[in-house]
This record gives sequence, C-alpha cells and structure tokens, in this order.
Amino acid sequence: MADHKSTPRSRLHVGFILAQDFTLSAFANFVDVLRLAADEGDRSRPIHCDWSVLSADMNPVRSSCGVKVQPDTRLRHAPRFDYIVVVGGLIGSGAPLPAELVAYLRAQAAAGVPLAGLCTGVFQLHEAGLLDGYRVCVSWFHHRDFTERFQGTTPVSDRIFVVDRDRLTCSGGHSTAHLAAFLVQRHIGAEAATKSLSILIIDGARPGDVPQPGPVSAMAARDPLVRMALGRLQQALDAPPTMGELASALDVSRKTLERRFRADIAQSPARAGLSMRLDRAEHLLRAGPESVTDIALSCGFCDASHLIRALKSERGRTPTQIRNQPAPLP
Repeated sequence: MADHKSTPRSRLHVGFILAQDFTLSAFANFVDVLRLAADEGDRSRPIHCDWSVLSADMNPVRSSCGVKVQPDTRLRHAPRFDYIVVVGGLIGSGAPLPAELVAYLRAQAAAGVPLAGLCTGVFQLHEAGLLDGYRVCVSWFHHRDFTERFQGTTPVSDRIFVVDRDRLTCSGGHSTAHLAAFLVQRHIGAEAATKSLSILIIDGARPGDVPQPGPVSAMAARDPLVRMALGRLQQALDAPPTMGELASALDVSRKTLERRFRADIAQSPARAGLSMRLDRAEHLLRAGPESVTDIALSCGFCDASHLIRALKSERGRTPTQIRNQPAPLP
C-alpha cells in the first residue's frame, strides 16, 4: 500500500474503506488503475496520485476470498482526500461497517468530500444514510437484494457506473476500473487513464452509461438500448412493465424500442420478456419443491393456470414434465 503522504505534484488523493469480506477484485481493479496512472511505466511511485486504506483499529481486513489487506492509515491521522471509496462485502455477512467508520464517512460527506461505493459498498453507504436523494448504481445480480433491503428505492442496474453530483457508485468487477479511469482522466488526464487500462489489458475507457453485461441469456443483444431494456426486464420478472413503461424508462418511443429489438434479436420486447420469465419459471421448477402457484407469481404470471398455459404454448411441456426431466446441459 502506498504511503498516504503526497508529493507536491500529486493531483488525486483517494482513501479506501474496506468492509469485512470485501470484494478483492473491485478493490484491486480500482487501486491498480490509480497505481499505473501515478507514475511513468509500471514503477508504481505515488507521484501523480496517492491512496490509503483507512482503519479505526488497524486490524487486517479479510476479503471474501480470504486474502487479508493491512490498512496503513488511522482515521485520526487521515489527510484530506479528494474521494473516499467504500468497497462492499458479502451480502448477508452480518458485518456492518464499524461505528467509527460510519461517523467518519458522515463527517467527510458533511465537509463536501465525494463518496464512492464499489460493488456492494453502495449498501453500506445507503445504510449510513449517505445516498438519500441520489441515483445509485447496483449490479443486476444484487438488484433484488437492494430493493428488498431498502424499500421504495429503484437503483440503476443497466449501466456500469453512475456519477450523481458528489456520489459515485458502480456495479463492481471491471466496472471499478472504468470508474477509476474516469477519475484519473478528470484529475490527471486522458493519456494516464488510457495507459492504465492498456497495461491492465482492458480495452479502452468506457463511460458510465455502457450497459452492464447482465445475466447469461440466449438473447445475445448487441444494441446498447436492447441490452439495457433486457436488463430492466430481467430485474422485473415478477412485475413486468408494459412496453410503454419500458420505452418511457429508456427515454425512447415504443415504436423505436420495437424496431431496435427486431433489428437486433429478431423479436419484440414483449416476446423477449415472456421468454425470460419462462426461463426463470423452468429454472425454479427444476430447482426445488416450490409450488407452481408461487413460481407463477414470482415470474409475473397471474396464477398457476396462466403459467401452465404459457409453458404448454411456448415450450410444449407442463410443469410436471419439466420437473421430471433432467436439466439441459449448458
């Protein structure tokens, strides 16, 4: 970890707070972009930017894969940072941020320091009351976890990161490298951002509105608008939006949405949504003893009869036949 003391030329100062069982790849991708932008070549001197891992007690913090990171700066010795970045941990690990770290984050926010949440770090920031009134980005994989924990919220899960005033949130994985590159470009320059990503074998900086890869699907969409629409349909399997609602959410006309879908994946948005809901229903039927009625409701069908009719019409099988058949090979 780099020394938090900056040189006179340093233009970007970042402090990290790691939650217990934090995602190592999210932290590593972000900090490596800073490291490579901070110096010439791969020498890693903190010249153009510096970074520190903050702690109240200086105990090592365990990542979700078991690797531990040793903090290097106590909260009471922390300098003024340009950004404080929270790297989230496993959902349901039962290990909230210590009270001292939450108090520090609130004090920094009150002082005007921008806060960033990587991966499930968005959960910690929201629990601390630091994302109220902000648009926030959450991975499609954790979309339902977020909406269930924070009732009445609607996170953005169809793009890789979101910058809303002094809050920056991203979906995790490689998107953390792109968010870091966004900050490097803002404070140091586009050349430094491109250099960092190139050395990491990441093909160019991407803006925040690039769609998230999303779940594995037979519908290999290439059109960014179609991919975003499919992501929204995936997140609302239990209460599918109308095509008018979907088009409005994406700020396009219904006619444009229909045309782009047919040009890209040769089917309508409604047809694609039905296919995704039936895929989910088949998975649940094979996965366990959940009743057909419960599965129907969780997949956006009115009742068991509605699901049975759809399966017979579209897939030529009943729920009983699906449960008695082995799962297809991937």
